[in-house]
Amino acid sequence: MKINFKAILSTAVLVSGFVLSTSSVQAADREFLNVSYDATREFYDEFNKSFGSYWKQRTGIDVKFKQSHGGSGKQARAVVDGLKADVVTLALANDIDEIAKSGQINPGWQKEFPYNSAPYTSTIVFMVRKGNPKQIKDWTDLTKPGVQIITPNPKTGGLPRWIYLSAWGYALQQPGGNDAKAREFVSKMYHNVKVMDPAARASMTTFAERDIGDVLLTWENEAMISKKSLGNKFDIVYPSMSILTEPSVAIVDKTVDKNGNQWLAKGYINYLYSPLGQDMAAKHFYRPRNPQVLAKYSAQFPKLKTFTIDEVFGGWSKAQQTHFVNGGVFDQIYNDKR
Repeated sequence: MKINFKAILSTAVLVSGFVLSTSSVQAADREFLNVSYDATREFYDEFNKSFGSYWKQRTGIDVKFKQSHGGSGKQARAVVDGLKADVVTLALANDIDEIAKSGQINPGWQKEFPYNSAPYTSTIVFMVRKGNPKQIKDWTDLTKPGVQIITPNPKTGGLPRWIYLSAWGYALQQPGGNDAKAREFVSKMYHNVKVMDPAARASMTTFAERDIGDVLLTWENEAMISKKSLGNKFDIVYPSMSILTEPSVAIVDKTVDKNGNQWLAKGYINYLYSPLGQDMAAKHFYRPRNPQVLAKYSAQFPKLKTFTIDEVFGGWSKAQQTHFVNGGVFDQIYNDKR
């Protein structure tokens, strides 16, 4: 899909012009809440400052940004239960679908912005102790006796559902792979899980600060941020293949229709696709969609064989229903472990 990023930024400017022309109606400063997942705190802190300056310059309106972070599934439930988000920037499309089912986001939200409303991507990598003492090099090594895995809980977060599906997809694509063998493989992997925290940042704390476990399964961007900040304590291992993770964004229509933030919300998400927004994403180790920005940061992102959830699982709706609903395959595997 070829996207004209200059046109997107121009759209944001036109949107701003509309707000400027109606500024007498919107004279008061605005409040704006982005409900996001656990790993985006630093990125959206910088992004909000940049977008806020841009919006102030274009419209004369100061925006007071608020952020909410946590496990993606838990965040989606909070919005369903009444948290008044203007936009949601969550770890996976299914969490936004759950909000849409409650009537707060209009149907067809994935077609509102480019790339099915996923402005940046990531993938799943392994963080290991310096020198990789357990010689963990691929998914198969996670099933070896004595390997202690740290990973969040798929029932509460988006990252752990991507992790689970990445392991399942890897097993499916091995010679002779099928669902029965994939289930056996994933079951062995989860039998090696030492601690299952509710969200990604909690798992990072368990592994990096409490020194528990041999390997942490996590976002590529989280691993890169931690390696940068913690120096030589850890190595990053890229498996032979991994899933292409596509965090999704959407306007919470019910909220912005009520508080008058429609154009602000549209401008906010458009800014994510602008060259400035894409560059900020790359600086925080998300893989930008803009090919020019991605090329600029090519040395930062190793090439990796990936597969998508649509290719292997038939989309999030089907994967969620099969694996993560109460009584689904994950529950069956985890109950067997106990």
